[in-house]
Amino acid sequence: MAASNKRDYYEVLGVDRSATPEQLKKAYRKLAVQYHPDKNPGDKEAEEKFKELGEAYEALNDPQKRAAYDQYGHAAFDPRLRAGAGGARGGAGGGFHDPADIFREVFGGGGGGGSIFEQFFGGGGGGDEEEAHGENLRYDLEITLEEAVNGTEKELTFTKPVRCEPCGGGGAEKGSKTITCQTCGGRGQVTRNAGIIMMRQTCPRCSGAGKVIERPCRACSGEGRVNQKSSVRIRIPAGVDTGVRLRSSGNGAAGVRGAPNGDLHVMIHVQEHDIFGRNGRDLTCEVPIRFVQAALGGEIDVPTLTGKARIAIPSGTQSGSTFRLKSRGVKDLQGGGQGDLLVTVRVEIPQRLNAAQRAKLEEFAALCDENVNPQSKGFFEKARNFFK
Repeated sequence: MAASNKRDYYEVLGVDRSATPEQLKKAYRKLAVQYHPDKNPGDKEAEEKFKELGEAYEALNDPQKRAAYDQYGHAAFDPRLRAGAGGARGGAGGGFHDPADIFREVFGGGGGGGSIFEQFFGGGGGGDEEEAHGENLRYDLEITLEEAVNGTEKELTFTKPVRCEPCGGGGAEKGSKTITCQTCGGRGQVTRNAGIIMMRQTCPRCSGAGKVIERPCRACSGEGRVNQKSSVRIRIPAGVDTGVRLRSSGNGAAGVRGAPNGDLHVMIHVQEHDIFGRNGRDLTCEVPIRFVQAALGGEIDVPTLTGKARIAIPSGTQSGSTFRLKSRGVKDLQGGGQGDLLVTVRVEIPQRLNAAQRAKLEEFAALCDENVNPQSKGFFEKARNFFK
């Protein structure tokens, strides 16, 4: 999609331009779950929105890329700006991140339960060996909260370019050889006369390599790689969260004609849990308690991801009170310890009372004075002017 046709990244995520990183993450997580291909099989519109979300979050989640986008918009990531005066590589007046570090094109991958891949910027022309490697691929992986907290291993299956076996990745038929490109004389570039200016560009025949194959391999058409279903097993460390990206070195696309493989980037998406929420390293949950328990106190069992725990409820506990269970949360990815479980109690009010229950409550109400309900007393003292 051309830069001029792209939607504003902040609009894609549904946030203001002043949104904090946490707000960005929350918005991305909510929409990514809504439009994930696994939840919308065969829905091309949802798939496109999911790709668009990934691209927007990728740009705005990185402070440097976000600063570039805020200043230049989508033009900050346009590869055509690389060669411009004061361009993207830090020339005068550029001031934004190299677009070669940002993915450019998203394409659909096979297998893996509807997984989506992204093709990042690959190598340029002109025989630059440092950039001559396979594409980095992206795999969007959805895991449960339990897997995120405890860590796990996953086998990912998808289709990617792999080395062509008949030619060994070299791209040539057996007995064939590589010869100097006659178009550019082995230089990898050709010059074109444009009036008074001589323009130099990548050779269209050898794509900048300076050499061509005499007889290309019929299995791969001389590219040295073919598409094939592959499987990769990766370890998911304990403590990951939505938005975390794991890199599997060398498990991306095979390079053209024997060049090194790219990497596989695995984007984590953690499913919403029926009971537990998450706030950084802390887990949260809400537990209902009876009115009598809140008033008289006692002990209750609460769920944790490793079983159940018992907490003491003091007499007079108010609805919304929170109790902390130490080290029952999420491990820090950087080794900074383990979070806690925050249990918030909600006092349930009986919806139906029989005659005996009603009589007892009315008797209790008659016995109540301001010492029984100090919060009510304080409130009405502050609000007494409004009742005159």
